[in-house]
Amino acid sequence: MTTRGHPHQPATAWIRELWQDRAQAPEGRFAAAIGWLCLTDEPAPDTLHVTIEALATEERARAMEALPWMAAVGGNEPGLPRCLHRMLHQEKPEPSDDPWASRP
Repeated sequence: MTTRGHPHQPATAWIRELWQDRAQAPEGRFAAAIGWLCLTDEPAPDTLHVTIEALATEERARAMEALPWMAAVGGNEPGLPRCLHRMLHQEKPEPSDDPWASRP
């Protein structure tokens, strides 16, 4: 099994090549970009941010709302932007993730 807990460097390198390859279909590049974030603890490079920004369209977010897990992530907003925020900015907890946020 290849995950952050059990990284497999060739898989991580291969999936990085996929999201960087402009010859790939946008959907494939987008899936590879998210997959890469799931496979590694490496900081997301600027090129990944640019790729995700270009490919995470409103249309794609609406289409992904049909996925139960994506709808659950979003709460009152589309799940894709919230999911991407959490994956790309793990060092910045969301206010709802901070149990002390509502206390003075």
